Amino acid sequence: MTQKRLFGALASLSLAALLPLACTATGTATSDVIAPGPKAQDQLLQALIGAEIGDIIQLAEGRFELDTTLSLDVAGVTVRGQGLGKTVLDFSRQVAGSGGEGLMVTADSFTIEDLSVVNSRGDAIKVEGTTGVTFRRVRIDWEGPPKTENGAYGLYPVQCNDVLIEDSEVRGASDAGIYVGQSKNIIVRRNRVWENVAGIEIENSTGADVHDNVAFNNTGGVLVFSLPEMPVKNGRDSRIYDNQIYENNHPNFGKPGAIVSTIPPGAGVIIMANENTEVWGNTIRDNQTANLSVTSFTSTGREYNDPAYDPFAEGISIHDNTFSGGGTAPMGAFADAVRPHVGEQFPDIVWDGVVDAAKMENGETPARLRIYVANNGDADFANVDMASVLAGKPPKIDRDLAHYAGALPEPPRPVTIAGT
Repeated sequence: MTQKRLFGALASLSLAALLPLACTATGTATSDVIAPGPKAQDQLLQALIGAEIGDIIQLAEGRFELDTTLSLDVAGVTVRGQGLGKTVLDFSRQVAGSGGEGLMVTADSFTIEDLSVVNSRGDAIKVEGTTGVTFRRVRIDWEGPPKTENGAYGLYPVQCNDVLIEDSEVRGASDAGIYVGQSKNIIVRRNRVWENVAGIEIENSTGADVHDNVAFNNTGGVLVFSLPEMPVKNGRDSRIYDNQIYENNHPNFGKPGAIVSTIPPGAGVIIMANENTEVWGNTIRDNQTANLSVTSFTSTGREYNDPAYDPFAEGISIHDNTFSGGGTAPMGAFADAVRPHVGEQFPDIVWDGVVDAAKMENGETPARLRIYVANNGDADFANVDMASVLAGKPPKIDRDLAHYAGALPEPPRPVTIAGT
């Protein structure tokens, strides 16, 4: 290989690929363990500012009292504590004007593990615009009763690629405990979320595997949304499987005006305006509005100005789940609109029935864009024909599961992230 070709090949390597080479050549740098105390904040800030590729910033067991946002813009850094509940970063003293987040990261190949973050003024840990982010055994909490003044998001990667969130816990977020937005290639597994407005939310993202999580006593358990007027459009290719999603009946304490502030208590799973999404193997029970809902954005009644946005839920497969309880006390504007037509008890699976007439072929919705419901035991179902309801016309309620038999022609593929 010529020198010119060798240089070109090396230049084309991603940072993530180069990291192991850098660590092998220089050795992984591990900082002295930072202990709680009056000098801890300055030591931690200095460690983050002076970090180099491959560094491990280690924190001792104990409670760190912090009054400002921590930030990191150096790639390839790991922040490591001594375990969930053992190393605690407490932002109770965080002052206005010092930044809203507990930790803000804008660097590739970032890992945070084995620690807790509590009482941040805003989002607990935000990672933005990066490739390669891992949250492992991280606990987020806003201590005390859940309230609107809590930070919006707990674990919050946005506009990221290759996101892994595992074995973590989030409580008390006034928007979403675990939120992955406008991102690609995502794994969210073995986490526990409770007493948030939304437990887990995948928003405007492509390729997400959400599995083996427990979501309970949130307002909404698991949300898979696409929203308009976002830099990244139209989420798709999510797989929601083997989760326990139950008793998500917590009163909504979201900030007024936020989309999640309209989520009714008792929403187990909501799929809104996403495409090519598969839901299977979950245990979904005792969510008092509806165990699972599929809806277009048009059914929210909200206006938007975004020509590139697709507001329809299309290509959804719901199969081989276990449903029980649920639908016993439906709440919210959607429930109020359809209750006269379906009754006081909502079915386990509710679809608003709104389709895009412009995508029809020979008067029918193409197979790749249909809603499929199959093999969910004795779960009941209703297409509530929300378009007619909103138009003031008598809806054609369809409860016949035979009309929704089958499976997605090309279901979403498993997500793979190197090293996981």
